[in-house]
Amino acid sequence: MKQFFRYGVVLCLTASTASAQLRLPQPSPGATVTQTIGTTDITVKYSRPSVKGRPIFGQLVPYGKVWRTGANAATNLTTTTDLMVKGQRLPAGSYSVFTIPNQEEWTLIFNKNLTATAEEGAPNGYKKEEDALRVQLKPERISPPAESFEVSFSDLTDSTGRLNLAWADVKVSADLMVNVTANAQASIEKAVAEKPEDPGILQAAANWNLSKGRNLNQALAWIDKSIGLKEGFYNVWIKAQILSKMGKAAEALPLAQKALALGESSKDPIFGFFKDAIQKGVTDFQAAIPAVPQNQKGKKKKA
Repeated sequence: MKQFFRYGVVLCLTASTASAQLRLPQPSPGATVTQTIGTTDITVKYSRPSVKGRPIFGQLVPYGKVWRTGANAATNLTTTTDLMVKGQRLPAGSYSVFTIPNQEEWTLIFNKNLTATAEEGAPNGYKKEEDALRVQLKPERISPPAESFEVSFSDLTDSTGRLNLAWADVKVSADLMVNVTANAQASIEKAVAEKPEDPGILQAAANWNLSKGRNLNQALAWIDKSIGLKEGFYNVWIKAQILSKMGKAAEALPLAQKALALGESSKDPIFGFFKDAIQKGVTDFQAAIPAVPQNQKGKKKKA
């Protein structure tokens, strides 16, 4: 009896080890798609069922019922910052993705339970009260049909994009938007707070404010500190541009000239990409300085 028990234990352990090591093809293989919009990373992990000649929406996937939007397990979406979905805010975090398909309109659902099943009322089933966001989408017919279910991103800009779900001859899309300026500013302020003596970070922070024309006094403070820590042609050139944008061309001109000289003497190959812009800056700053009237030249101040 003991020998039989030992044999059973060994058999179970062997089977468990074999199943852990054995990897076989899945009828609905897993997939991951990641898209960056601005400074936001959006990642979707899902499984891809195939049509295989079956009628899908309205039959295999019933109309009017919660669908797990994929196969095997709940589809998960993670966003690293707050995300606007069709104009509604989805806070940064991870969510399961469900849909309710219908002929005229779909409901796209982001739910807080990452492992929920589509079986409402089951122990770990989908619960509407755990929804983080619901939006309505209009389905469209596509040709050729998508044999395998697919999640994709399209129509990308530096702050917007579209999330697409396609299977069989149907596709739904949701407009996405991120607040790039607010996210980048938060990232900059965090980086400066963590490394306040890093000249590269201070330079990048000042350059960002310059590019957006915002908070130029802060940009000037950051670039002054960067130059004090490690002077180079680029941070001197950034300071010249900041001063010019503040209407101080007379102060910007000598700095642009200095940036040009530093770049020439540095033998830095990167300088070649900026030389023309700095030379143009010198010309522009000279033109922006008011000319001294002829009758003012050479005049001495009265004692």
